[in-house]
Amino acid sequence: MSVLVVDDDAAIRLLCKVNLELDGYRVAEAASLGEARSVLGSEPVEVVLLDLNIGSERGLDLLGELRRDRPEVAVALLTGSSQERSPTDEAAADAVIPKPFELDELGRTVRRLAEGSSRARV
Repeated sequence: MSVLVVDDDAAIRLLCKVNLELDGYRVAEAASLGEARSVLGSEPVEVVLLDLNIGSERGLDLLGELRRDRPEVAVALLTGSSQERSPTDEAAADAVIPKPFELDELGRTVRRLAEGSSRARV
């Protein structure tokens, strides 16, 4: 099972990568939407952890593309503020993980999304 972490904060990407790999996931990282699109175009990804604000880019742009082009991919929004997202954003995502997050919350959410993703493909 493969997870893509899209966040411009290298520490967040590393934290997610190390902990999810310990749980048995293959983890790719992207610091920009361009990098994320490249990973999505070159390797299978079942779950995307997506920051809402990636430098000057909007994570919601990628969320919209995924919903249109790859609806089977589960997406969890990573957000530092409830003011950054709207109920519409939350409805488009499969989960919301508020920053700062607990590692067990991260693991539970990814596990739930990965299980749902694999069931949808069968």
